[in-house]
Amino acid sequence: MVHRGTQGGCVNNQQAWIHEISEQLAGHASTGPGLLRDDLARNFRALLQSAFARLDLVTREEFEIQQQVLARLRVQVTELERTVAALERAQP
Repeated sequence: MVHRGTQGGCVNNQQAWIHEISEQLAGHASTGPGLLRDDLARNFRALLQSAFARLDLVTREEFEIQQQVLARLRVQVTELERTVAALERAQP
C-alpha cells in the first residue's frame, strides 16, 4: 500500500485495496437495498482515501530496497572513516 503518486502501480494497488475494504465494510454494515449498500461503499471508499492521503505510506518492497541502500551506505561510510583515519595517522 502506497500513497506516493510517483509509483503508479502501487497507487493502483492501494486503490484496489481501498475498494475491497469499502465493499466489505458496506456488505457488513448493510443488508438492505443494493442502492444503500452502494452508497455506503462509496462513502467508505472516500473516507479511506481521505485517511490514506494524509499518510506517507510506502510498500514493503520500497522499504526493503531503502534498507539495502542504507546498509550499503553504512559500509561505505565505515570504509571512508577508516581511510580518513589512516590518512590522518600518516600525516606528521
